Amino acid sequence: MRALLGCADPLPARPWRVVVAGTSGSGKTTLAARIGHVLGVEHIEIDALFHGPGWTPRPTFLAHVEEFSTRPGWVTEWQYSSARDLLADRCDLVVWLDPPHTTVMRQVTARTLRRRVRREVLWNGNLEPPLRTFLSDRDHVVRWAWRTRYATAERIARLRVRRPELPVVRLRSRAEADRWVAGPLTRTGDARA
Repeated sequence: MRALLGCADPLPARPWRVVVAGTSGSGKTTLAARIGHVLGVEHIEIDALFHGPGWTPRPTFLAHVEEFSTRPGWVTEWQYSSARDLLADRCDLVVWLDPPHTTVMRQVTARTLRRRVRREVLWNGNLEPPLRTFLSDRDHVVRWAWRTRYATAERIARLRVRRPELPVVRLRSRAEADRWVAGPLTRTGDARA
């Protein structure tokens, strides 16, 4: 089994298909977009494929994941149990955002408040639910982030057993992510800055 890579470790090869793992609010989408830009591959925001109007799951979700994951290059977030194994089987790099829980909770809470106060339109016309739903909805994104805070580490451990050859980069902070993007990622062959 490969050792986990850190922010300064060189990548074994130029990645073409990348999944970014992490708890809700850890910064997966932001980092995935940056990786796509540096590598010159498409960032597919998986939430946009999953959520239909009214926060209903789209029936075409898995077909879309199946289609894009056969392309030569892409980067996406590693979420949704129905797609996770497929993405893990087809990627050639996993980037694991693993900041401290206090950082994640601060980020997911601030993001949720900002989106609700500004009434930001999210995927397929959806809005963050009213703030009071934090108290009544067990799956409210802030409560979800707290409840599932150890799930990514468990998934990564299982994936490393299943695919021991797969490189996994673990980044513990935004500063580490910045160093990794500017360093090892940018230095991978024909990646562009």
